[in-house]
Amino acid sequence: MCGLTGFWQFGGCPGDDARATVQRMADTLIHRGPDDAGVWVDAEVGIALGHRRLAILDLSPAGHQPMVSASGRYVIVFNGEIYNYLELREKLTKVNPTGMVPPWRGHSDTETLLAAFEAWGIEKTLERVVGMFAIALWDRKRRMLTLARDRMGEKPLYYGWVHGTLVFGSELKALRAYPGFDNAIERQALALFMRYDYIPAPWSIYENIWKLPPGCFVQFGEQSLSPGASPAGKGEIKAYWSVREVAEAGFREPLACTEAEAAQELERLLRQAITGQMVADVPLGAFLSGGVDSSTVVALMQAQSARPVQTFTIGFHEGDYNEAEHAKAVARHLGTAHTDLYVTPDDAMAVIPRLPALYDEPFADSSQIPTFLVAGLARRQVTVSLSGDGGDELFGGYTRYFWTRALWKRLGVVPMPLRRALAAALTGPSPAAWNRVFRLLGPLLPRRLRVKLAGDKMHKLAELLALDSLEAVYRYLVSHWKHPAEELVIGCTEPETILSRRDAWPASLAQGQRPFEEVMMFLDQLSYLPDDILVKVDRAAMGVSLETRVPLLDHRVVEFTWRLPYHFKIREGQSKWLLRQVLYRYVPKELIERPKMGFGVPLDQWLRGPLREWAEDLLSEARLKRKAFLNPELVRQKWQEHLLGRRNWAYHLWNVLMWEAWLAA
Repeated sequence: MCGLTGFWQFGGCPGDDARATVQRMADTLIHRGPDDAGVWVDAEVGIALGHRRLAILDLSPAGHQPMVSASGRYVIVFNGEIYNYLELREKLTKVNPTGMVPPWRGHSDTETLLAAFEAWGIEKTLERVVGMFAIALWDRKRRMLTLARDRMGEKPLYYGWVHGTLVFGSELKALRAYPGFDNAIERQALALFMRYDYIPAPWSIYENIWKLPPGCFVQFGEQSLSPGASPAGKGEIKAYWSVREVAEAGFREPLACTEAEAAQELERLLRQAITGQMVADVPLGAFLSGGVDSSTVVALMQAQSARPVQTFTIGFHEGDYNEAEHAKAVARHLGTAHTDLYVTPDDAMAVIPRLPALYDEPFADSSQIPTFLVAGLARRQVTVSLSGDGGDELFGGYTRYFWTRALWKRLGVVPMPLRRALAAALTGPSPAAWNRVFRLLGPLLPRRLRVKLAGDKMHKLAELLALDSLEAVYRYLVSHWKHPAEELVIGCTEPETILSRRDAWPASLAQGQRPFEEVMMFLDQLSYLPDDILVKVDRAAMGVSLETRVPLLDHRVVEFTWRLPYHFKIREGQSKWLLRQVLYRYVPKELIERPKMGFGVPLDQWLRGPLREWAEDLLSEARLKRKAFLNPELVRQKWQEHLLGRRNWAYHLWNVLMWEAWLAA
């Protein structure tokens, strides 16, 4: 795991200046690579590559980057791991185009990548590798720069233009370190952030800076940088692998086997992925929440380890947010060397000032806080940690998959005119008025109808009544601000994303020929997973120089899940059915079966209590008016309603607070 960066300045640049600039850019990524640093410059061409290294494989100088290929043609900076690099080396040694064995200088996967690019070319190599990666590859012969990203988007890669110079890097802070960086805020991306609490690819928070989508590569030649080329575009992005194609192939050729055979094959694929991801020349462990996904990963790790696997869990004293006891029970059963740490609200809140620099771009998934804490706990003992992320998206684990269907089942049978009338009736009284009504009627109502914040729930019900499709219900459930461009972000329109572009979906999903739960899994794999979940884990872990690996996202596992019949994933209201069958071979069912618990923090309480002063400063009317990005009246209204306990606007406000904190950093 490392950090990469660089730039390409048309017409060349003084060598000393280029070295100093790219070194400064790379030094912003020292947290991603504290063990080593390097730069490579061709001043005549104007290309500069920088690298920070976290040594995982081949700790010797033979793994140093930037690295030049054996022939001298290619130069690479690389972040990530290639899990099948030994297999690739064997193939390269046996079938080398020149008839010669590559003169291996060490045993790093970086050197293997370079040899593969020499032998097979760029796209063929990307199709053969198994791993997580972001790559910047300079072809000295063709004067061509290639940027590439792994299939599921585990590793980040930004690129774009600063005054006609092409810049790129693992994090935005490296691009901002380029001299003269003054790219304006991209307000369309800000609207997307306020809706989803993350910025979906290919957008970034800056104009003319983009995220390279997962499974893609983009190339730039000298013509891209020439004065007449209008250097403001994303380039021609090419996909070498895509979830859409994988899903379509799975629908065409579904798996024809028994349940037992499917479970056996899934276990084989998971063992294969985990075996590859347990290779490291440094201490290795795993996050363990006690849920299905992380327990499966840890169980299979322990099954093929001669010594106890080191596992880590963060616990909270608030029962609604605490999974530590469940994790401890699973760890005890599996025999892992388990460490848990119970944190206080003060411990968690101490992380908040670090979030803007840590995430480097507005990011508002509040589980970023416990994720950072558990990464810090693990880093005390290991350098690499496996996680169970991806199981929800692959096997239908999110509660919203069930809520969407259940809500639409009730709403869809009611004619739209009647629903609109009911919605108007519910929004007629203010939330405060509804609260008063329920307080007065409380003694007369059944216990199940004595709800807190009744007015908040009535107005949310009115919003749901206005929805006209399953798709609209899903989008409602994944949105914080429902109409950010119309009511919140000043001077912008909200762009389309994969969630609203049916033409980008597999035909059978777009035409309603498959269960809608599969539509949601598909959309989450393309957006929520890479742009929220994997961003959250990558930045939190790299903030403490910890490498994370995600075996459930091995592309062979992903391809297998899209061939599974729907009822192998969701059955009789239970998610992850097939994954559970694998897990129950190692862990008793009673240790796992319990309601799904989020990895979050009590934001609503904190904003009315210990975070109130901090939030009040960021949400002051004067500040909001001065910055002129957001509608100050609307933000202040929601803040006051939240403080008074009339509505729970915690997640809406957290988006605004993370934006304002990032803007102030």
